[in-house]
Amino acid sequence: MAAAALAALLGIALDSPLVAFGALAAAILAAAFLSIYLLRAQEREAERARVSDQLIAAEQDERRRLALFLHDVPVQAMSGIALMLDGVVDAIERGATQDATEILNSALTRQRETIRELRDLSFALEPVVLRDQGFGPAVGALADQLEASHPLRVELDVAVGESLADRAQVVLYQIIRESLDAAVRRGPPTKMSVSVARTADGRFIATIADDGAEERRREFFDVLAERARTLSGRLTFDQGAGTTIVLELPASAARD
Repeated sequence: MAAAALAALLGIALDSPLVAFGALAAAILAAAFLSIYLLRAQEREAERARVSDQLIAAEQDERRRLALFLHDVPVQAMSGIALMLDGVVDAIERGATQDATEILNSALTRQRETIRELRDLSFALEPVVLRDQGFGPAVGALADQLEASHPLRVELDVAVGESLADRAQVVLYQIIRESLDAAVRRGPPTKMSVSVARTADGRFIATIADDGAEERRREFFDVLAERARTLSGRLTFDQGAGTTIVLELPASAARD
């Protein structure tokens, strides 16, 4: 653009209208292309900021749900158990051993339920099995948990996921968990499947499918796509008879 402007000035200096006009037109055209490029760059940056805000909002919502769960379930349960134990002490002091036994058994049942709920929460946040046993067992445990809680079948073919780097495994696990949980909430589906394959050029292709109702929240897919971009990945989706999410990760996501 600067060269074209200089050429236009040279044409004027040499009293050559043709050279001056041509150079000026080239400068205007270059300026127009530059303006379009800058505008599109701004639009891309604005879109990325919007999706990043959605990701932050989703993470804040998840932390809020976690705080509410902790307050409404385990904290309340432990308070109830404490009251039960006070009742046990009172019954023992009164010599009502039968009452004390019944209350104590109720307290033990409540405690076991609370431990199970906290274990499930810990598993959902970051399953120990992912760190200790690997990607396949972690996704398998997630599938077992869903099948035990809902009348559905989950098919898995995720052995290739073991070739991913640790961080990539965590991100992919989060995307799988969120996709399956969302399918159960909006469906419920009767069948879900998760597969991870690797192409000849080393890329990873993860496919998550269900036969439930359509996912109507565009921001849900935007948040998953933003998670994928943290690994330089690309996420697409298709909705028809259910929802299919396809995540493509580059060869660089592989374990060194």
